[in-house]
Amino acid sequence: MLEGALGEIRGRAEPLTVAGRTDSGVHARGQVASHLGAPVSAGRINAGLPYDVRVLASEAAPEGFDARADAVSRLYRYRVLARSVRSPLEARRALHWRRPLDRDALERCALLLVGRHDFTAFTPTQTEHRFFEREVARADWCSGDSPDVIELWIEADGFLRRMVRILVGTMLDVAAGRRSVADFERLLEGRPRAEAGDTAPPHGLFLEAVRYPGESGPARL
Repeated sequence: MLEGALGEIRGRAEPLTVAGRTDSGVHARGQVASHLGAPVSAGRINAGLPYDVRVLASEAAPEGFDARADAVSRLYRYRVLARSVRSPLEARRALHWRRPLDRDALERCALLLVGRHDFTAFTPTQTEHRFFEREVARADWCSGDSPDVIELWIEADGFLRRMVRILVGTMLDVAAGRRSVADFERLLEGRPRAEAGDTAPPHGLFLEAVRYPGESGPARL
């Protein structure tokens, strides 16, 4: 739809390159996109977009800039509402988890993610990916921005399809006592997808930020 809005303004098709691919239902607060030609103001683009999509800024980039290929890392957040009663306000923004959770087990799993690992177990078996190793710079479970919400924040040099959602589903298995932290650690050795947990639903996942060369510290919001 963003391509369509640009095309309407320019009177021709405008192919876009985006920094991170997101499944249907996943939120993208920090998405970055690039296209050829001069920038079009955010206001003009937004006028042609539905209410639930907005461009925050549109500006000139260095010649040859590619939003996807030039990205150094991406930062994702997954939100879990951990309580017995659902929240209407979180219905489309967090996975509702009504069972008890072992927070210590979640945090131990997250610590294991930091570094370079083979994430074959955390992407669908039928995939276009050829290489399954990724370098995780940060992974931690934090208290969320709403009561009873916990969040996984994870930053890596790249992500496989559905990787974060399968990681969350598997870590929740550990936190519920259905598998051990040691089981989770073995999965990071390139085990088959069938040995990992279910894929968490998309509505809890947010692409928060993307980092590019020359930017120090964590991925920018």
